[in-house]
Amino acid sequence: SRTFQDFTRFLDEWAAASPDILKYFGGDSLTNRSHGQSLMKYFESRYKVRGLYFMDEPETALSPKSQLMLLKLLSQASSSGHNQFIIVSHSPILLACPGASIYTFDTAPVSPIGYYDTQYYRIYRDFLNNPESFLAADNNID
Repeated sequence: SRTFQDFTRFLDEWAAASPDILKYFGGDSLTNRSHGQSLMKYFESRYKVRGLYFMDEPETALSPKSQLMLLKLLSQASSSGHNQFIIVSHSPILLACPGASIYTFDTAPVSPIGYYDTQYYRIYRDFLNNPESFLAADNNID
């Protein structure tokens, strides 16, 4: 997140000399938004460009609603076949991307895993089904 904050500050400095650069990001400075909002604006503008994108835990600054928006954006951007995404994520929302191949690094060698078999899906499912059980003194959260 620090790198992205630095990027938004540099972008403002560049925009002082060339204001048109902000049109790429909706016409406004990214520093005028929350961290999550500025990330979403960046994603929306960037993924219009064809490419191979590497993302490391993009969900960290995003609310669940924003994660759903990103999921939709990723699905749309990749459905044309012009964009590919390699994403490291702990978010069961992002792991649910249609057509995604999910791999677990919890075993050697790295291997494919089904969405419903991921630790992150199971933890969220269990918590949402019974949040009180996670607060019990005898619950060992692994």
